[in-house]
Amino acid sequence: MSGIEDSIDQVKEQVSDSLETDGLSQTILRGAGMVVLVLAIGFGALGFYWDDEPDLFDVHKATGEVTAELGTSKVVGSTTVATMITMADTLLYKRGGYLYNDIMPPSVMMDNVPNWEFGVLVQIRDMARTLRNNLSRSQSQSTEDADLVRAEGQFYFDNNSWVLPETEDEYEKGIRALKSYVIRLGDENQQNAQFYARADNLRTWLSEVETRLGSLSQRLSASVGKRQLDTSLAGDAAATQSTSSSPEQQVKTPWSELDDVFYEARGTTWALIHLLRAIEVDFRDVLEKKNALVSLQQIIRDLEPTQETLWSPLILNGDGFGMLANHSLVMGSHISRANAAIIDLRRLLEDG
Repeated sequence: MSGIEDSIDQVKEQVSDSLETDGLSQTILRGAGMVVLVLAIGFGALGFYWDDEPDLFDVHKATGEVTAELGTSKVVGSTTVATMITMADTLLYKRGGYLYNDIMPPSVMMDNVPNWEFGVLVQIRDMARTLRNNLSRSQSQSTEDADLVRAEGQFYFDNNSWVLPETEDEYEKGIRALKSYVIRLGDENQQNAQFYARADNLRTWLSEVETRLGSLSQRLSASVGKRQLDTSLAGDAAATQSTSSSPEQQVKTPWSELDDVFYEARGTTWALIHLLRAIEVDFRDVLEKKNALVSLQQIIRDLEPTQETLWSPLILNGDGFGMLANHSLVMGSHISRANAAIIDLRRLLEDG
């Protein structure tokens, strides 16, 4: 009997130990679940807070703040460069900071603002290149400005580098180079720093803008898909290309990339509105002489609706004449109209 009682006691002990172990496991699982839930809610709230596009700023006020901070005078070119500095600062120090290269949540799960950042960055890069190659040089054989050479190189650094070196550090160096250039612009004793507000220089930059907007317009309009004929060699009977291509293609932006293209366009137009307002200040005499000031102002008007509040939580992709809106087509409409006006402005600057 004692043997049987001992066996029963052993079974009871095993069952008791098993229950205690199961209870402990359940407690651990519940605790882990609570931690995951709290982190998910926290990351979600933080991501919602960071998912915010900066408002437009006043280029006149920004120029005054930059020149006052650097202790330099405001001259021709100061507004354009100060606007670039303010845009780059906004890129790095807006709500949430620079997000494109983040590898931790919630940033790594976000794509709207990072694509907005890329759109802004492309415009900073294009203007930095035009500053270096055209606006700061009197002719093609003149010497490049050392600060602008450094600024262009820094802004062309990989926009997705997380560490060694960090993207933000490289763009900071670009901002410092632009600030050095602004200081020298306002110093009468440093005449090697110049900004030439000429019609040909403005046409060069507008040509860059025209190309960017044309590409964005095509990508936005491809949201619903379209049949497109190959017009690559049209207009030149002797023209050739590397490899043959289909005479007709079906072009459609993948559904997973619709919001990426849309927010890149939002960032591009946000940057262009500021740069065009700065151009209006620095090239005012040229524009008035060509009777083109109102044309530039109309381009800015055409781009301003692209920054209106988006009330939908999703980028809708309805058919062109369907029941639902198509945000990409609306954005593409504004950009196409502005691009057509830029083409007209370039011709006016050349022929006016």
